[in-house]
Amino acid sequence: MGCCSSASSAAQSSKREWKPLEDRSCTDIPWLLLFILFCIGMGFICGFSVATGAAARLVSGYDSYGNICGQKNAKLEAVPNSGMDHTHRKYVFFLDPCNLDLINRKIKSVALCVAACPRQELKTLSDVQKFAETNGSALCTYDLKPSEYTTSSKASALCPKLPVPASAPIPFFHRCAPVNISCYAKFAEALITFVSDNSVLHRLISGVMTSKEIILGLCLLSLVLSMILMVIIRYISRVLVWIVTILVILGSLGGTGVLWWLYAKQRRSPKEAVLPEQLQIAEDNLRALLIYAVSATVFTVILFLIMLVMRKRVALTIALFHVAGKVFIHLPLLVFQPFWTFFALVLFWVYWIMTLLFLGTTGSAVQNDQGFVEFRVSGPLQYMWWYHVVGLIWISEFILACQQMTVAGAVVTYYFTRDKRNLPFTPILASVNRLIRYHLGTVAKGSFIITLVKIPRMILMYIHSQLKGKENACARCVLKSCICCLWCLEKCLNYLNQNAYTATAINSTNFCTSAKDAFVILVENALRVAAINTVGDFMLFLGKVLIVCSTGLAGIMLLNYQQDYTVWVLPLIIVCLFAFLVAHCFLSIYEMVVDVLFLCFAIDTKYNDGSPGREFYMDKVLMEFVENSRKAMKEAGKGGVADARELKPM
Repeated sequence: MGCCSSASSAAQSSKREWKPLEDRSCTDIPWLLLFILFCIGMGFICGFSVATGAAARLVSGYDSYGNICGQKNAKLEAVPNSGMDHTHRKYVFFLDPCNLDLINRKIKSVALCVAACPRQELKTLSDVQKFAETNGSALCTYDLKPSEYTTSSKASALCPKLPVPASAPIPFFHRCAPVNISCYAKFAEALITFVSDNSVLHRLISGVMTSKEIILGLCLLSLVLSMILMVIIRYISRVLVWIVTILVILGSLGGTGVLWWLYAKQRRSPKEAVLPEQLQIAEDNLRALLIYAVSATVFTVILFLIMLVMRKRVALTIALFHVAGKVFIHLPLLVFQPFWTFFALVLFWVYWIMTLLFLGTTGSAVQNDQGFVEFRVSGPLQYMWWYHVVGLIWISEFILACQQMTVAGAVVTYYFTRDKRNLPFTPILASVNRLIRYHLGTVAKGSFIITLVKIPRMILMYIHSQLKGKENACARCVLKSCICCLWCLEKCLNYLNQNAYTATAINSTNFCTSAKDAFVILVENALRVAAINTVGDFMLFLGKVLIVCSTGLAGIMLLNYQQDYTVWVLPLIIVCLFAFLVAHCFLSIYEMVVDVLFLCFAIDTKYNDGSPGREFYMDKVLMEFVENSRKAMKEAGKGGVADARELKPM
C-alpha cells in the first residue's frame, strides 16, 4: 500500500509504454477495504447513538430533568421532577431562549415540556397565566401551578424571562423557536467580534431579512448565468479568451464607474428632513459605497496589469479550450456533473449532521452543578466525535475525488477514441461504471492523503483562533506560516491527485504508479504546465469574475431602490459570495477538462510522433498548434531564448 518503490522498478516503469483504455484491472484494493471498514465504523456511531435512545431525545426533545417530551418517562434516581408523563406535552420550551452558550454549544436556560408554543408575545405574568389557562400549556416550571403565576414570590425565577417572544415549533424537532429576528441578532453578536456597536449588527440583519426576496432572485440569477456561460463556452471556445477579457474589462470599468456615480449621487443628496434612523442608514450605505468603489478601482488596476503581462501566453490555452468545447459538445452530461456531486455531498452532510445531533444527545443521564440533567458518554466511546469529524473530511474528499475520476475517465475516453463516432452512448456513465468496478480504492487512497494534510491544518487554525490575542508575535507568525505551508501542500497534492486519477483512467495503474507517471510527465512539460495553470486558470477566474460582477451590478441596481430603509452591505456580500461559489462549481468542471486534456496531449506527443503505427490521437487543432510551435521555434532562431523554450515541442 505504500508509495515507495525501488530504483529498478522506477526505471522499468519509466520505460513502460502507455496503452490507453486497453487493459483494465482493479487498483488499490487494500485501500478500498480500509475505506469500507471506516464507513462501517461511521455506521456504528450512528447506530449506537440511535440505539441508546438519542434519536427520541433529538426528535422529540427533552426537558432539564431528563424527561422526553411526548411520552411517559422512567424515574431517574435522585433527580426531582423526573419520570413525568408528558404524553400531551410534545414541545420543548426554553425559559430564556436567547441565552446561548457558544462554548458548550447549548442554550443556558431551563427547558420544559409544554403543550403548545406561545404564538404571540406575552408581556406580563398575567399574559403567561392567561395563556396557560386558555391553551393548557404551562410555561413556568412544574413546581408552580398556573394559579400561582401572579401571586407567588418565586414566579420571577421560575417563569420565563419577560417579555416572552412569540415562537413556533421547529418542523420535525418539536422545539419552540423565537420568530423575532432580534433574538437571532443576539446570537450573532456573540459570534461576530468586529462589530463594536450592536445597533449596526441589528441593522445589517434586518437588511438581510428585508431583502431576502432580492437575495434569492440574485442567487438564482448567478446560477442561470453560470449555466449560460457553460453553454456558450461550447460554441465560442476559440475566441473565449478574448471575449471574456473584453467583457471583464468592460464589466470592471462599468462596475467601478457605477459605484463612484452612486457614491457621488448619494453624497450630494439632501440630508434635511430625514429621520435619525434613516440618516444613520444613509451614512452606513455611503461608507459602504466608498469602500466598494475604492476596492473596485484597486481591483481593476491590478486586473489590467495582470492581463498586460499574460497577453502573449495564450496559444496552447486557446487550443485546449477549443478542444474542451468539443468535449462538452460530445459529452453534454458534463455540464450537470456539479449537480450530482453537490447532491451527493448534501446527502452525506445531512446524514453527518443528523448523526452529530444524535451524538449530542446520547449517553447516560448525569446531573450538572445546577441540578439539571445532561447526557454524557463516558469511556472510549467519548472519542467518537473525533472519528466522526475525520469521516466528514475523508468521505467529502472521497466524493469530490469520485467526480474528478469520473470527469477524467470520460475525457480520456473521448481523447483516445480516434473515431468519435465510436464513442460510448454515454461516456459519463461508462466512466462511472469503470470507477465503481475498478478504481474506488485509488480514489479512497488519494482522498485519504488529502485528509492527512487537511486535518493538521484545521487543528492549527483552531489553535490559532483559540489563542487569538494571547500568543506573542513569534508564535503567531509560526502558526500562520505552518497553516500557509499546509495549505500550499494541500493544493499541490490536489493537483497531483487529479493528474494521478487521469493516469489511472488511461492505464489502469494503482495510485502511486499513476502519481509518479503523471509527475514525470508534468516535470517534463513544466513550462507548459505553468502556462496552462496561469493563463487557463486566470481565464476561468475571469469567467467567475464576470458572473460575480454581473450579479453584483444587478444587486446594486435593485438594492439601490431600498437604500432609504435597508442597509444592503451584508445582502450584497451574501449575493456575491454565492455567485462566486456557483461559478466556481461550474467552471471548475471546465478546468478539470482542460487539465485532463493537457495530460493526454503531453502523453500523446511523448509516445507518438505521427508516423505510421504511431499516429497522434490529438484533435486537429492541437496538431496545428504543434506544427505552429515548431515553426515559431525555427523562426525565433537566435532571438528570444525564453520564447523558444516556451514553444519547444515535447
